[in-house]
Formats: sequence, structure tokens, C-alpha cells
Amino acid sequence: MILDAKKTAVTFKAFCDENRIRILQLLSDGEKCACKLLEEMNISQPTLSHHMKILCESGIVEAHKDGKWMHYSISSEGTAFARECLENLTTVNSTK
Repeated sequence: MILDAKKTAVTFKAFCDENRIRILQLLSDGEKCACKLLEEMNISQPTLSHHMKILCESGIVEAHKDGKWMHYSISSEGTAFARECLENLTTVNSTK
């Protein structure tokens, strides 16, 4: 696999903030509404929106709107991409 450096950086940016890590931990139990995430986090709604934008742009989190609320869940496709990137970046290639 040849990595797209920009896409890989965007993906891993999602893991570079303790609030985003906490959000991912909350989503590991399944889909959550933004209102539920706000109840669990000690952050403002605009701050949550900022973090969710980064998580969604990375592909790690998926979002869908239901009425006035956004619902978020961990993307299996996004996490598979992150795993593949991490494995590719940390595997020593002995054929060089």
C-alpha cells in the first residue's frame, strides 16, 4: 500500500487530542447523539462541533442527522484505514 501522506495525516490528527480520544471512547459503546456526548463531556457545543468535524473529516467517525440532532458512530471503514496506515508505517521492510 502506498500511503497518501496528506490523507494519513488527517486521519491521525483525529487521535491527537484528549477530547477526541474521550469522544471515541464514548462512541465505542455505539452510536450517540451530540446531546448525549455533550452531557458526558465538559466542553461547549461549539467545541464539540469542532472536534466532531475533525473526527468526521478523518473518516474515523460517521455522522447522520435525525431531525435537529446529529448522531455519530465509529466508522469501521475509517478504523480499518487507520489500522492499515499504522501497520504500513511501523512495519520494517527488510527488502530495501
